[in-house]
Amino acid sequence: MSATAFSYRPMAEDDLDWVLRHEPELYPFPWTRGNFEDSLSAGYSCWIMVEGELPIAYAVVMQIVDEAHLLNFSVVRSAQGRGVGAALLDFLRHALRQRGVNQFFLEVRPSNLAARAVYEKAGFVSIGRRKGYYPAENGREDALVMRVAP
Repeated sequence: MSATAFSYRPMAEDDLDWVLRHEPELYPFPWTRGNFEDSLSAGYSCWIMVEGELPIAYAVVMQIVDEAHLLNFSVVRSAQGRGVGAALLDFLRHALRQRGVNQFFLEVRPSNLAARAVYEKAGFVSIGRRKGYYPAENGREDALVMRVAP
């Protein structure tokens, strides 16, 4: 799929019903409406990716001076495996470069092999581990900390 088939727009409060329909399909411990509302009110960079007229992905990025942290990165199931995640990461990295960011961080579950593959293909490298970072069905799961220069 060509990246030109996609468009991007800032996430708005009107998008939250759609986002919250997909969060539990994508994550065993989904974000709440409050998490997204707090991100919007804090001025984080929140995006909706659209294919034609249909939203297909969303992301939340927190920027602090010249660093950015990917807080939520989600591609709806029907759009997975078609390069949507890679295109959204490319868009975010370009936008962050334009805003003077020189380091882009994220956490990912070690067990999330598909997400790790997308991030590694985009140039993210593992730089550490956060013990017990994520809630899990039987306790907690570590997070891999990854970084790339936008």
